[in-house]
Amino acid sequence: MRFPLRVKFFLFATLLAVAPLAIVGQNLTTLTRDELKSAANEDLTTVASQLRTEFDNRFQGRWMSPLQVIRNGIDSDELDVPQKVSLLTLGLQELPEVVALQLAISGSKLPILATDQAFSNTLAAAGLDPIKTLTTSAEVLNFMHDNGAFGVPIVHQQPETGTWIATIALPLNTKIAGREVTLAAKIKLDALSDLINNHPFAKRGEITVIDQNGVTALQQQQQVLRDRQIVQSAQPLILAEARANTLLSYVRSDGEKMLGAYTFPDNFPFAIVTELSEVKAYAVVNAITRQILIVGLIGFGLASAGALLFARRLSRPILEIGQVAEKVGAGDFGARVTTVKSKDEIGDLSQRINQMISHLGERMELMKFVSHGTMSAIQSASDGMSRGGERRRVSVIFTDIRGYTEFSERVAPEVVIEALNQYFDVQTNIVNKHKGDVDKFIGDALVAVFEGDGMEERAVLCAVEISQAMAGLLEKYPEYNLHVGTGIASGEVVVGAMGARDRMDFTVLGSTVNLSARLCSKADPGQVLLDQATYNASKQLSVVNFEALAAISLKGYTDLVPNFSASPKGSVAKSRTA
Repeated sequence: MRFPLRVKFFLFATLLAVAPLAIVGQNLTTLTRDELKSAANEDLTTVASQLRTEFDNRFQGRWMSPLQVIRNGIDSDELDVPQKVSLLTLGLQELPEVVALQLAISGSKLPILATDQAFSNTLAAAGLDPIKTLTTSAEVLNFMHDNGAFGVPIVHQQPETGTWIATIALPLNTKIAGREVTLAAKIKLDALSDLINNHPFAKRGEITVIDQNGVTALQQQQQVLRDRQIVQSAQPLILAEARANTLLSYVRSDGEKMLGAYTFPDNFPFAIVTELSEVKAYAVVNAITRQILIVGLIGFGLASAGALLFARRLSRPILEIGQVAEKVGAGDFGARVTTVKSKDEIGDLSQRINQMISHLGERMELMKFVSHGTMSAIQSASDGMSRGGERRRVSVIFTDIRGYTEFSERVAPEVVIEALNQYFDVQTNIVNKHKGDVDKFIGDALVAVFEGDGMEERAVLCAVEISQAMAGLLEKYPEYNLHVGTGIASGEVVVGAMGARDRMDFTVLGSTVNLSARLCSKADPGQVLLDQATYNASKQLSVVNFEALAAISLKGYTDLVPNFSASPKGSVAKSRTA
């Protein structure tokens, strides 16, 4: 959407008038918001850290330490098997959150299992087999053994009862019947769920425990929260087992702005997330902001009238400069800024714009006198052009107008120039059509260079089309009696800037250029001659007739030079006159 300059100036002037009030209000709001945000963030991190500590203390103090005592007792050589089983039963009675203790014997399908009767009844009421449900399978124990996960809780939810259970296993040194023994425990996590649900912060904010998949844990009904930015931030840290506490401001998918923090218990594959909406955190700030907004609107209205006049006077000359720039962009280099007469920065700008347009017009005219290759070289030379060159493989076309000398002697110079320009216009358009670059004009001759894929084929097609076009011009202006001979050669050349330090020419040099010029000089009027390399690369062209000609002697070449003629398919190739 276009936003006019005059409107911009109007708004700027109006805002300038109410800026002091806005600055004071903004500073007051910012200070208050920062203080409240600091307090809210401290609250969020404190709650998350407290819960993490509670999780870790409960794990170590109420579960892991007693289980290690039981494991050490079972490992004692002073206890026989019945006593060790009794130790399981006693441990189950002393640990109300443990619902099953098991001695799993390697290779045995019958574990030694002690279960909590009340929880077993709950499972049975849900239609489950308590023994099967509370037994830690050999597959789980093997997984813990293979992954070094002994002492690390594996947490899951029992779908039928909604109960969250942690499985912990500890290896024993004692062997029964020569087999390895593992102590496994099933622990209800209701205490952790109650700890979250009953926390005072839960009345004004949200406390959520998430797993590595972005799904809630320790809740009866699980929720997928991967769309929350804070959950997305915490997920990879759970997978990486990182333990860095983090604060975050973010917006939920429903547009609600939130403040959040998360931390990671040392002994659970979870993140504890605490969240508080900005509406609740910044309630005081929002009230202050509303008052400031009301006062600001009143000031904005009072300043609008004066700002409108200021905007109109300031924008008028700038709009005129913009209109002139638009004309220049369309190619009108005669456009000038004429009505801006003010003796200030805008007046200076209009004068500089006029000077720039003049210089641009001169530059555009100068660009007509250099090749595209020269322009590309200048644009890519960030530190200015320097003399030198590089080797490239190219195809070079030389065309020469036959009968030019006689023509220039019998007609006025103005007619000569007009005819040359007409012939070169046609040839140049054809070169550009076939993606070539006119390197230079030498009197009545044209030099064009082709690079890249298919350069030989493009050069041949270009030369044949030039020959046809020149025949058309001869029919249109028979009184000129001008014909064109063409030579093509392909090979390696040196491309670069040559000449004096203060006057250089960007061109191509080398034996390939010389060969093209020599072939051009040998070509009959309307004939296209090409060298062996060009013929080999383009002979598959179906729209061109190729004819092998007798090898010829060229200036500067010791041996006879193979050459070929090219003409449009369907035409009769002209043989070179002796």
